[in-house]
Amino acid sequence: MKKQKISDAVIHRLPRYYRYLDDLHNKGVVRISSSSLGAKMDITASQIRQDLSCFGEFGQQGYGYNVAELRAEIGHILGIDNGHRLIIIGAGHLGHALLQNFDFEKVGFQVDTAFDVSPELIGSTIGGVTVHSMDELDDYVAQFRPDVAVLTVPQSVAQPLADRLIDLGIKGFWNFTNVELSSHKPDVFFEDIHFVDTLLTLSYRISRS
Repeated sequence: MKKQKISDAVIHRLPRYYRYLDDLHNKGVVRISSSSLGAKMDITASQIRQDLSCFGEFGQQGYGYNVAELRAEIGHILGIDNGHRLIIIGAGHLGHALLQNFDFEKVGFQVDTAFDVSPELIGSTIGGVTVHSMDELDDYVAQFRPDVAVLTVPQSVAQPLADRLIDLGIKGFWNFTNVELSSHKPDVFFEDIHFVDTLLTLSYRISRS
């Protein structure tokens, strides 16, 4: 892989490439050109070639891309084969839905366990994952060293909880609390999910259609 700084725009397009290639692979498509892939994704062929060139040489002139090989390569770039370990904090409605319905293993994440403060949830099993008390969180993280924490907790506790987990060594956060999290440490990363933003984007589009 080339040693260069990859832009956030390119990084955010990689999962889309993987998703489209995975769909093509499942449909039995063997190869595809950059122009055909771009037409499906509403991205120019030159943009696709430029993005992929950040990571090496892919495809052949006059042949295009081997779908299975490119899918595997992008999956490797995304770290799908790294076996990341993940915990979910907050097993209420949203956390429960993620545990029950989201296929973490398909994108390379192993869900270790979940944590909650509710006595009604502690000790229960959701989607094969046991919910533990928040009192056990520090010891668990210190012992098992998960890579990522999924946060579905109240906004008021989100940043203090993230700070606590960062001090325990967690580097990645999938944050559903609808607040922006931050850290002074450069090797800690947040993906903040804002449902309201996407809904308002939809509102904008239908209001002007």
